[in-house]
Amino acid sequence: MSRRIAVLVNPASGKGRGGRAGARAAARLRAAGLDVRVFVGADGAETVALAGQAAQDGYDALVAVGGDGTVHQVVQALVGSGIPLGIVPAGSGNDFARLVGLEPHDVDGAVDAVLAGRVRVVDAALANGTNYAGVLSSGFDSMVNDRANRMTWPKGAMRYNLAILAELRVFRPLPFRITLDGDLLEREAMLVAVGNGTSYGGGMRVCPGAEVDDGLLSVTVLGRLSKPEFLRVFPKVYSGRHVEHPSVSVHAAKVVRLEAPGVVAYADGEYVTPLPVTIECVPGALHVLVP
Repeated sequence: MSRRIAVLVNPASGKGRGGRAGARAAARLRAAGLDVRVFVGADGAETVALAGQAAQDGYDALVAVGGDGTVHQVVQALVGSGIPLGIVPAGSGNDFARLVGLEPHDVDGAVDAVLAGRVRVVDAALANGTNYAGVLSSGFDSMVNDRANRMTWPKGAMRYNLAILAELRVFRPLPFRITLDGDLLEREAMLVAVGNGTSYGGGMRVCPGAEVDDGLLSVTVLGRLSKPEFLRVFPKVYSGRHVEHPSVSVHAAKVVRLEAPGVVAYADGEYVTPLPVTIECVPGALHVLVP
């Protein structure tokens, strides 16, 4: 009996790359003799529902075609199921795909990984009932994400650059209460990131020491900074060297609770919840098809 594969496509990912990548991936999988059904969600909620139904219907693997948001939606159905997750990275960020060794926009390489069937078991994180694979952001970075989502112009990366500048004009450090496995840390901070993975935003290595299979969450706290100093330090997030700044502290914990007034949390680039939020590491919760 041939393997049954559900391919879940976000056609809007990467300015339309998702739709093209989904068609190519499905064609190659069928050519290899697999029984393939393609699901296209009109929005995130429908994609979550389609992934859940596919998991219940006993498909041998679910393949997410899109960016980190699409992976996030499909992950909701797969945590703890043992059903492998395949990824065809066709979004703008693709941070989790990079983390597990997949090259962005390499459809053939991603399909080869699905065909080979090599599984890597990794952790997931659970935040107020929502699963995520990569990084949860709270503070300046989540506010930028929220602002960018409300902007209709411009498109692409420039929208986020403008959102950063607009948010920085009005942003003030926030009084965070951070509980790490029961130990309380109180400090004013620009942002707090809780990573199962290392990066968000297409390569911003905010939690550079995170290990996706160590049973722990990596917590990066960027303390109070002047705006000029913030602008000097923030670009170092692409190399992970921001953690060398004296205002940055890094922690590891199995359970993290974040509290701060007026803050929302995003994970894998998707809205999750207003704070307070409790995040738990879920060891070995995901089976991912990797090169």
